[in-house]
This record gives sequence, C-alpha cells and structure tokens, in this order.
Amino acid sequence: MIGERLKELRTSHKLSLRDLGSATGLSATLLSQIERGVTNPSLKTLRLLADHFGQSISTLFENAPSIDVAQVTRPGERTSIAADGLVHYERVTHGNGKLEVLHGRLQVGEASSEDPWSHEAVECAYVLSGQLTVEVDGEVHTLGPGEAVTLLSTSPHRYVNRGEDVAEYLLSVTPPTP
Repeated sequence: MIGERLKELRTSHKLSLRDLGSATGLSATLLSQIERGVTNPSLKTLRLLADHFGQSISTLFENAPSIDVAQVTRPGERTSIAADGLVHYERVTHGNGKLEVLHGRLQVGEASSEDPWSHEAVECAYVLSGQLTVEVDGEVHTLGPGEAVTLLSTSPHRYVNRGEDVAEYLLSVTPPTP
C-alpha cells in the first residue's frame, strides 16, 4: 500500500529512484524496497518523503477515502510504521486527512525520536499500559494507565519509556502531519 502510493507520487513527479534518493538523502535501493513492499519505511523516512512531496504522511498510505458512515479497521490488516527502531506505531484510522490515530508501543528505554521535534498539529496521547514520559518544550510529564496529555505539536516534544514495562498508548494527531 505505502509502496504503491510512493511509486504513484514519484512517477507523477517524473522522478527516478535515484532522483528521489538524491533529493531526500535516501538510497535508491531503500526506495525500491519500499515501493516493492520488501521493507517498511521508518517514520523518519516517511517524514522525509512527505516533506519532499509537500504532503502529509497520511497521503503516503493510500488515497484518503471519504467517510460515508463508518470505516472499520482490524488487527492484522492495519499499516505499521516504525520510527528508526525507536517506536512502533500501528495506524488505527484509515486516514481521511483530518485525523490520525496511532497505537504506539515503546519498549523500556525507547523513545519516539532521538530529540524532541515539532510540527503543525495538536496531539493527544492516552496511556493504555506502562508508564509514558512526555517531554514538551523542556517540561517533563510522567503518565500512567488511563492518563492523557494534549499538546500543541508546534512545541518540541517526544515520548519516552522510562518505566519498567512496555508502554502502550493511543496517539491522536490532527491534522496528520509529517
């Protein structure tokens, strides 16, 4: 799904794999593997590609369907993304360009990114299990199961697991952004 959409975007912009690789700093081999479905791109890779095409990450998953009444997603059928081996996300929503809901899983000691980063959106993280430390613009908030934080994503932020067990959380982002 991601690979097909990436190929559509690349060919519609009349770019070769090497051209896109040079423009994004990614190897043509990696891009080819993503397009063929051999490997899943990291969140950092998705951000680089989305930035290059001036799109949100959600546009790399599929052509955003409109929601008539309801859309159902099921385990095993959802797209997964990883952020450079730092966090694993499963897309809970199909994506309609207005709201992204991700199921995040951080192992002990892992973080959503090496450094806090910012983007244009509002996020809400709801902790399902474990302990989640949220760093926002230099402030640190430690959350447990059933607790949530809502933040302006324009402030540098990241999620860290400083607990003793796997941290699982739902992350809602609106609008979806790279």
